[in-house]
Amino acid sequence: MPDSLRFPLSITLLVVIGLLLAVPWHNARGQAPETTLLITGAVYDSQDQPVADALVSLHEANNDEALTETLTQPNGRYSLTLPETIPNQLTVWVEREHFQPEIVRLDTDAMQSLHAGQPIVLPVTILQRQITASFWIATLIFIGMLALIAFGKLHNTLAALLGMSAVFAVSYLGRPLSEELFIFTFRGALHYVDWNVIFLIMGMMIVIAVVERTGVFQWLAFAAYRLSKGRIWLLVIILMAVTGVASAALDNVTTMLLMTPITVQIALALGINPLALLIPEVMASNVAGISTLIGTPTNILIGSYAGLSFNDFLTNLTPGVLLAMLGLILYTQFVYRQELRANKANGVSALMVEKLAERAQITEPDHLKKAGIIGAFMLILFVAGEAIHLVPAVTAIMGATALLVWIRPDIEEMIEAVDWTTLVFFIGLFVVVGAVQEVGLISIIADGIGNLVGSNLLLAVLVVTWFSALLSTVIANIPFTAAMLPVVGYLTATIPGAQSNVLFYCLSVGSAMGGNGSLIGASANMVTAGIAERAGYAISYAYFFKKGFPALLITVSLATLWLIFHFL
Repeated sequence: MPDSLRFPLSITLLVVIGLLLAVPWHNARGQAPETTLLITGAVYDSQDQPVADALVSLHEANNDEALTETLTQPNGRYSLTLPETIPNQLTVWVEREHFQPEIVRLDTDAMQSLHAGQPIVLPVTILQRQITASFWIATLIFIGMLALIAFGKLHNTLAALLGMSAVFAVSYLGRPLSEELFIFTFRGALHYVDWNVIFLIMGMMIVIAVVERTGVFQWLAFAAYRLSKGRIWLLVIILMAVTGVASAALDNVTTMLLMTPITVQIALALGINPLALLIPEVMASNVAGISTLIGTPTNILIGSYAGLSFNDFLTNLTPGVLLAMLGLILYTQFVYRQELRANKANGVSALMVEKLAERAQITEPDHLKKAGIIGAFMLILFVAGEAIHLVPAVTAIMGATALLVWIRPDIEEMIEAVDWTTLVFFIGLFVVVGAVQEVGLISIIADGIGNLVGSNLLLAVLVVTWFSALLSTVIANIPFTAAMLPVVGYLTATIPGAQSNVLFYCLSVGSAMGGNGSLIGASANMVTAGIAERAGYAISYAYFFKKGFPALLITVSLATLWLIFHFL
């Protein structure tokens, strides 16, 4: 196209667009829209939570045919447009799967207002749960998934995928046989997937992949060995501190992936059982990670659901975490006192020290510097982003992208470094937990706990914290936390004084510290056990329970004291 024509053509296009915007749009009948009469209202469940996607229809009395209908919004609100001719008697029907239907008859005053040309607002409609076959099927699928994860019969991700597939199979293949077999649609399931969690984990995994290649964690572990000067009791404390700080800045699973191999080498060089260093490390990781939003997968779930920021976790939980860490250090010094007093007569061979030093080199100092700069900006945004409504997932994605653009690594290698298995596990988990939430199991549990604690906030703090801690020893804490979030949300909304989000912090403390109670309690435990077993030092369930459960009792007790002191 000649350049002489481009400018006039651009002007013409702008004029056409302006005219289109200026002309009033007409409805399908070719008439300009007019103000219509409305019936508005809201639909909630028995726990005062809004019910989305409920079918609200307007009927003439004693007539099943709907005059008009709509679906409730995520906030439970709806608006019905009245027909041109208003009957003398109207009823509003509210229907939703897994709830008992409700019929609201408009009284004389409401009908007079409508005939006078005035819109009306109906009282909130409360729907009661309905227990059908889908309730029991979804519950069995959920319990089955937890059992497969707890007993290691299937990989966690495969168990979650199996549970998700079973939910969809029942919903789509069972519905033609009976409506009572329906759980939810694929679109409905996606509403339960917390994409903030998915993108936050993905972004942090990319950042961690870059940092891991620099060798900084191996360097830190070896520096801890040199700082201790062979004093094993001091080495344990230093390694626990390093692991705790790293777990708060990154996440406990990644931290143990990086720390475990070098820790095994240090223990072998000192002539002690590596478990005397690894068990205190992983327990410190589970405890210290609670301090930040990104420190544990459970905190990521809680923060996204409750709207808690990076700074919220840091300021409200760090003192309690430090108190629990002090108790944990004293406990590990006592329980491993024989190993910590091991005879060092054989010393550490110069060859072993040289080998450790070679593995502990910072291989890419330039990349480490750049990662440090990006990490500092991410930390600032994590802390201050709440003021501009910047969610942590966006900070993680922006930070990961900026780091990749700056250092220009092999992009395929970096994308492969993302643990897609974990992300798929979370998606499947969200769907299965969403299924039991959809059919009402979570509501029943919430009602039970609510009836137990009543309006007593102190009792609620104790119940949520210890219920979470003890159950996390038999149920992996990630699926347990995901299932408990709606329960805690209900308690937060109904118990006086709980609006400080104290119960969400109780769930954080209980689920994460409860992971120390058993080998299957936390993902970091399983990761550590896997690496230790490949090195020839298997960690049995009984051994971990013997060392970890007393640690659970000590750390959770100390953290509970802080929660009571700080919030009550």
